[in-house]
Amino acid sequence: MANKRPIHVGLTGSIGMGKSETAKMFAQLGVPVYDADAAVHRLYQVGGAAVAPIEAAFPGTVKDGAVDRAALSKRVTGDHDATQRLQAIVYPLMADERRKFLEAADRNGADIVVFDIPLLFETRGEGNMDAVVVVSAPSHIQRERVLARPGMTSEKFDYLHSRQMPDEEKRAKAHFVVVTDKGLEHAFAQVKLILATLRDRRRAEDRNEHA
Repeated sequence: MANKRPIHVGLTGSIGMGKSETAKMFAQLGVPVYDADAAVHRLYQVGGAAVAPIEAAFPGTVKDGAVDRAALSKRVTGDHDATQRLQAIVYPLMADERRKFLEAADRNGADIVVFDIPLLFETRGEGNMDAVVVVSAPSHIQRERVLARPGMTSEKFDYLHSRQMPDEEKRAKAHFVVVTDKGLEHAFAQVKLILATLRDRRRAEDRNEHA
């Protein structure tokens, strides 16, 4: 019988919740992690597959051979048609990136893969996942973390925050929640438990299939 595909885990969380650190924990435990933001960065950098089609669709948004994300953002923010044109360029390229990632994970015999996608719920991507992990922290901790970032302002935080599904809604939709306000060791223990739970479930499914 052919091996089952890896368990697909969606990892998400609002800005400042500690999602990037949590993704690193999964990686440290040997789980392949697909980073959606890093994939977009590769597509937008010099030589990236999105550069030429974006320049064709939005002239002047490419500088020195790479997409100028600030210039592109100005062109599409608040313009539904422009946003759709951009998505029509980027989404198929992202799908190709995910396919390559899964092929590599399959070659390496991974039993679980993590998709680190900041806007997983907002883009209705949770339906493609076997389980969803939401990274969360109290709102005052979230605000402190984000405002400590270079160049961040309260206005910018409020705008970014308004574009994301509220944390309580994300938690309600999650299969697992990792809380990140009690230290790295506490969060790491939660990640280990999630992986153990998913592997136990897979083993139970296998036993039932062969019963």
